[in-house]
Amino acid sequence: KIAKHYESMGHSVELINNFRAGNHPNDMEAEQVNHVIHQNVRHLEIMVAKDYWTDEDMTEVNAAIEWTDEDMTEVNAAIEG
Repeated sequence: KIAKHYESMGHSVELINNFRAGNHPNDMEAEQVNHVIHQNVRHLEIMVAKDYWTDEDMTEVNAAIEWTDEDMTEVNAAIEG
């Protein structure tokens, strides 16, 4: 069960990183991209707080969570062209 949760977190990290790098559907507006990113960040925040983790490496998870508003401004500018 823990392994499945950890795998799910990896999917969120991958999606967040891809969207932040501009790898998202071309017809998505900045607001939609931000919404998807924020939903997945919230998922990671909830999962990291669980008490069942043992020695899982949360480095990438924490990096995905720790983006700032300034980082998102750069993403939005790239989307809006």
